[in-house]
Amino acid sequence: MTDPIITVQGEFSAWYPAERGTASVTVQFDGPERDAVFAGAVASADALRGLIERDFDRNAGPITRWSSDSVRVWSERPWNADGAQLPLVFHAAVDFSARFSDFEVLARWVESAVAIDGVTVASIAWELTDATRTGATVEVRSRAVKDAVAKASVYAQSIGLGSVTAVALADPGMLGDPAGGSSPSMSRAAMLKSFDSGQQLALKPEQIEVAAAVDARFIAR
Repeated sequence: MTDPIITVQGEFSAWYPAERGTASVTVQFDGPERDAVFAGAVASADALRGLIERDFDRNAGPITRWSSDSVRVWSERPWNADGAQLPLVFHAAVDFSARFSDFEVLARWVESAVAIDGVTVASIAWELTDATRTGATVEVRSRAVKDAVAKASVYAQSIGLGSVTAVALADPGMLGDPAGGSSPSMSRAAMLKSFDSGQQLALKPEQIEVAAAVDARFIAR
């Protein structure tokens, strides 16, 4: 009699506190005069760049990495509700990204940034450090394999067999069986509480989920 084959998917996830926060910021000006729009964008971009460079230190932080685009200028002729084309409108924009290791500094920095004309903080992305992410990935992958072994053992016991031996392990879908998702995966979220003038901005980084899944095939005996 041929030994039964058991194929399962093991899964595991764990939550880790965010260690870095990356602010995506845009400077944008609009108006009927190209030179004035361009000058406004350049002035605000320079002010924002100064805020970043003041706190930038690649090793010590609180800003450990940042980048910015060159000024983009374009124009359009909008239409009103009656179908008439309106005068030319010029736009100028610069995008910035700054990665923070200190969330209290990040909150104060956002307050200072949005006080600059034309500046909008689009989002905050929460992240783990490379070392933490690597360690977390190893852990959840190992626990996913253990979950697969546990599942297969239960199936084997339910048909009166006592042990299972792994004959194949793979990322989801690579054993030829339908499966979804990727391994590992990470999800993150950010909450920015609104604030009035004179109030301190509160940032609430949610924990980051690191998840892994593995397909496994076992022989049951």
